[in-house]
Amino acid sequence: MARDETIIWRSPKGDVIACVERNKVLQENLAEIRQVCQDALEDAVLMGCDEQQFRAVLAELIASLENPYPPQQ
Repeated sequence: MARDETIIWRSPKGDVIACVERNKVLQENLAEIRQVCQDALEDAVLMGCDEQQFRAVLAELIASLENPYPPQQ
């Protein structure tokens, strides 16, 4: 997960998110998401699904996520 640890999180305005706790939560969330996705990919492949199709479905799922919070101005 070394790549995720190098992410510099930014606000919509481009400001760096410097809060250690916020960065920790974001990193933990990514680690959990990665593990769930890895497990699901392995299950899909073991059950005979096409890996590329499964990856495409995951990408569609990510693209379909909705932000429940109005933009801050």
